[in-house]
Amino acid sequence: MSSLLTEGDLTHDEHVVWLEDPEHLDYVRQATKPPYARHGRMVGYALLGDHAEPDPDSGLYKRRVFFLLPHDRDSLPDGLYLEGAPGEAVDPRTIEVKKVGEKTPRSQSGPAVITGSRS
Repeated sequence: MSSLLTEGDLTHDEHVVWLEDPEHLDYVRQATKPPYARHGRMVGYALLGDHAEPDPDSGLYKRRVFFLLPHDRDSLPDGLYLEGAPGEAVDPRTIEVKKVGEKTPRSQSGPAVITGSRS
């Protein structure tokens, strides 16, 4: 779903709002539908421009959100994503308005790849 976002999906992005400092996160999950039914937390979202139109089928606006789940690396550094990352994970440092975030060595494998050792 969200790992397949294209820049065409983000044409109405006007600004990215961070609820948490993204510099402290190896990755965030990005999606256009917030997973409110799950445990976890939203760490950021995109504000839409005045010309954004709702989806004709649902009447809802397509807004990009950035979130983390309880089993993600920031909460459980030695857990499931000690190595690797979820499919929709991107490096928050690569997120820009109207640009899909990118996978980087840090988002996929953690800071050990960059620093050379894992504590």
